[in-house]
Amino acid sequence: MIKLFSNGVYLINNREIVEDCNEVNSILANKLGNNYPSKENAKKNTIAYNILKEHNTSENMDKLKIKFDKLASHDITFVGIIQTARASGLEKFPVPYALTNCHNSLCAVGGTINEDDHMFGLSCAKKYGGIYVPPHQAVIHQFAREMLAGCGKMILGSDSHTRYGALGTMAIGEGGPEIVKQLLCKTYDINMPDVVGVYLTGSPQKGVGPQDVALAIIGAVFANGYVNNKVMEFVGDGVDNLSADFRIGIDVMTTETTCLSSIWKTDNTIKEFYDIHGRVNEYKELNPGTVAYYDGMIYVDLAKIKPMIAMPFHPSNVYSIEELNANLNDILADVEKKAGISLDNKVRFTLRDKIHNGKFYVEQGVIAGCAGGGFENICDAADILKGTSIGSDEFSLSVYPASQPVFMELVKNGRIADIMATGATVRTAFCGPCFGAGDVPANNGLSIRHSTRNFPNREGSKITNGQIASVALMDARSIAATAANKGYLTAATDIDVNFTKPKYYFDKSIYENRVYDGVGKADPSVEIKFGPNIVDWPTMSALTDNLLLKVVSVIHDPVTTTDELIPSGETSSYRSNPLGLAEFTLSRKDPEYVGRAKEIQKAEKARIANESPIDAVNELGSVFTSIREVFTDVNYKNTGIGSTIYAVKPGDGSAREQAASCQKVLGGWANIAKEYATKRYRSNLINWGMLPFILKEDICFDNGDYLFVPNIIEAIKEKKDSIKAYVVNKSMKELELKLGELTDDEREIILKGCLINYYKLNS
Repeated sequence: MIKLFSNGVYLINNREIVEDCNEVNSILANKLGNNYPSKENAKKNTIAYNILKEHNTSENMDKLKIKFDKLASHDITFVGIIQTARASGLEKFPVPYALTNCHNSLCAVGGTINEDDHMFGLSCAKKYGGIYVPPHQAVIHQFAREMLAGCGKMILGSDSHTRYGALGTMAIGEGGPEIVKQLLCKTYDINMPDVVGVYLTGSPQKGVGPQDVALAIIGAVFANGYVNNKVMEFVGDGVDNLSADFRIGIDVMTTETTCLSSIWKTDNTIKEFYDIHGRVNEYKELNPGTVAYYDGMIYVDLAKIKPMIAMPFHPSNVYSIEELNANLNDILADVEKKAGISLDNKVRFTLRDKIHNGKFYVEQGVIAGCAGGGFENICDAADILKGTSIGSDEFSLSVYPASQPVFMELVKNGRIADIMATGATVRTAFCGPCFGAGDVPANNGLSIRHSTRNFPNREGSKITNGQIASVALMDARSIAATAANKGYLTAATDIDVNFTKPKYYFDKSIYENRVYDGVGKADPSVEIKFGPNIVDWPTMSALTDNLLLKVVSVIHDPVTTTDELIPSGETSSYRSNPLGLAEFTLSRKDPEYVGRAKEIQKAEKARIANESPIDAVNELGSVFTSIREVFTDVNYKNTGIGSTIYAVKPGDGSAREQAASCQKVLGGWANIAKEYATKRYRSNLINWGMLPFILKEDICFDNGDYLFVPNIIEAIKEKKDSIKAYVVNKSMKELELKLGELTDDEREIILKGCLINYYKLNS
């Protein structure tokens, strides 16, 4: 089904794979004569390399400085981004910047604050020359596909699922500060990433959908980090056998592999997509060169992919539905055991009680968002559901078309009526089911969803309140088959259905009538509208010569998601109030974190006010006494005081900068980890002036211990990778921290305390 090559490969004529080995030169000579390129030149023949080259503003392809063609943000992120950019000198948006309102459009908490943020966005689009997409019009990524993507272009979005590779667009999801840099005409600085080929061959079985293929790939590559921070490039004869919507459905889920970006070869199918959307001028054919070298290869036989399910609590926890149904008790017991680790055994979690007469019963189905809400997914689901009933028991089904144009066409061709006739409900474009703000099942309920993630709390439950529900990811077709079977888990390949595949017609007037397009029309006279919850970023201090860090949370989970660092759902209503949102930091993972962080922050506030930190936090007296026995020149003026957390592998999941910024505004100076799950989380830490320490050894400190890091400014300026630190509580036990590679700009950002300070002081 899926094969991972152990070495790099040469791809010849987009068809033949030759694995890199001792005999590779003779093999290539036999196939191509003596004119085959060197490995170095063959690497330049990937689609990804050439797009990156066109967008690189440096003269060094090993050290990229990228400028993007377009930008996109949604209403959990754009207020903080624009506020940061304004504080740093923003005058107008230098490239098209789309502000969509698809994450908080249905939240019921917080009074007026959601709509206040929307009005802030509209006024900023007018003032700075941007695009404003009102609530319920489109989810961010569907709008980008329909209106922003272009072959050979690059888009940066402040959402992790910014992926438009199937449309020939290299797109990257990053934290808000990276958007800020683009708004201020700065660059996105990264080392040239490895490029891993994804060779698709054959055609999917009838009933198999894009989510099935995506989950199979995620299951094969997530745990081993095969594509971590790399670009996935989709090639092979199998691409030709997939519709545009099918490709898009696979592509958007590449985020869950932890890759940096994705790109696909393009053909007449993609040209037709652009033609349908009135933008055929954005199309051009993209293919790798005659001989292209990939740093790895994922070989996928589409014909062997079966309907898949990702069980709680990660998209990589995958099984075929056939396998699950055949081994229900054993697999569910194993899932429950793994879940206990994710949930810290704080709440009882069961799935085996859903086995009814040997069948697996689920309480809810959802088809939604940038992954599930596409036209083809919903049409196929409607074909399966037509003439059936979802029943009047616990099971429910809701469907969210990804945009108003998609919704309109589904109304016109009758599929909405077919779905509603079954008892299912149809909603407007909304991302809520992807992050826990809508369609929350009952306690211990299981929801099967064609959406992007199934981390804990992604369905909206609150473990700290004793509430637990869970999500399993599936394709829309098998969700529809399960719905037609009234909630009993069923693979779409097990039913007889005629997929009608109606043609899609895009009605651009929907956007023309409602979306504000101010690109190139910035009006400085426009007053920005501020609601009472929109608060400026608090003042942040520059780094000091030494740091004293109190460990305020220790997390031993194999992976810590950004949802656990700052929960999504209703907490996001406070996204425009940095201090208000910070109150929720780690609230569902370590509820004591905020209190601990605030307590030690009192000492830093006193230090900055030229008052005694010991008067604020009494235990610091003995701590400083221990430090001064070894470092006699340490004092309150040259030693910043703050907090840090330890996690094994933090940062999987969302691009939301709040996972880092909330720690910062509570006095966080650093994270310590064995490794970081994603580049974007590490970048968020750096952009908020936090040190992304690496500790390869087992931790030698406990929650509540103090760590002293001497001469940290000197170490950063001298570009030292190895940093000596000491566990004060344990007789100044020495440990070695690593910083990893930092650009010169990143070092300056950390030294100055955060990105805002960096731009203020350099302006």
